[in-house]
Amino acid sequence: MSAIGGLREVPQEFLSALSGLRGAECRNELRLEELPVPSRLAPFAVALGAEVFSPLHLVPPPAPYRHGPARLGPSSREPEELATGRFILLHDPQGPDVWNGTFRVVTYIRAQLEADMGNDALLGSVAWTWLVEALENHGAPHHSAGGTATRILSESYGTLEERADTIDIELRASWTPATEDVRSHLEAWSDMVCAFAGIPPLPEGVTTLPHRRS
Repeated sequence: MSAIGGLREVPQEFLSALSGLRGAECRNELRLEELPVPSRLAPFAVALGAEVFSPLHLVPPPAPYRHGPARLGPSSREPEELATGRFILLHDPQGPDVWNGTFRVVTYIRAQLEADMGNDALLGSVAWTWLVEALENHGAPHHSAGGTATRILSESYGTLEERADTIDIELRASWTPATEDVRSHLEAWSDMVCAFAGIPPLPEGVTTLPHRRS
């Protein structure tokens, strides 16, 4: 993981945060990799992208592997992608007022659901509840959280009219970690992505979002 920006020295707080991310024990179903970060977001930042595939196509990575990329086993068909996401950690030593702190986590998750779930008025609430409960269950102290949940209907016509309608759910959320120890935040987000993909186990009392059926 690397920092971006024009400063010659990386703050110790950001180095500590990066160390925490490296030590995170994320779900084996995730394929996790570092992504480029736009330089305008913050003086220092790191971004991770995640993909979740059907467990039927995954061979669990051997110890001491922790977070991705997960290894795909041989299969007679293409692996089914169940969910994707991005986790971005921003750091600005000046502490922007809108953050109410020097760190900010910005996340994005998208998963395809069963088409008949598109009219469920509680779908967005379920997504946001999962975010809040995942952070609580992992003991990730935070504040100033906000986000949006969006449902996207895809309909096919013409030569593609035989394709079934699909519904995607997108959750964009951000929050300010209460400390520079962000390991638990990445671990919570890892569980969130897998929950969107409909993959158990889940913490007690958390509702699963029903995903696309193959």
